Amino acid sequence: MQMPRPSEQAKAAFAELVPSEPTVTIKPMFGQVSAFVNGNMFCGLWGDELVVRLPEADLARIKQEGGRDFEPMAGHKMGGYAVVGGDWRGRGSHATALVRRALEIAREMPAKGAKGAAGTAGAAGAAGAGRAKSAGAKSQVAKAAKPKATPARPPQARSRAPAKKR
Repeated sequence: MQMPRPSEQAKAAFAELVPSEPTVTIKPMFGQVSAFVNGNMFCGLWGDELVVRLPEADLARIKQEGGRDFEPMAGHKMGGYAVVGGDWRGRGSHATALVRRALEIAREMPAKGAKGAAGTAGAAGAAGAGRAKSAGAKSQVAKAAKPKATPARPPQARSRAPAKKR
């Protein structure tokens, strides 16, 4: 399946649409461009279309206005996301309101830690002291804390002979 690519005009309009705040980052996702707050994606582009992450009531309203479920692959709906109907660039204040609402919702979600920070509190622990860690973060910490199993024989005692041919 060929993934759509956003045009340079759509990327520029998206960059203007996303609030410029220290906690908001714009980075690649799915070969597209997406906006994140505290590690959570709240909106993005799919080709030249605007995708937003909102609660079901807001998503239903978007669908009534001509939007649709976001399916990055046919038949694989990405829950909590919808494609905004019509030309979102021509509906500036409406698109701005949707993105701001999506940002508010994502800001309330637990922060995601930096990848590769197993065994440490990571960005989530530093930024959100007192917040409950996600189950994934707990399992990563637990895995990092477990001592590695000792091999039955030391590595130098293992045979290095080539495998027999049959």
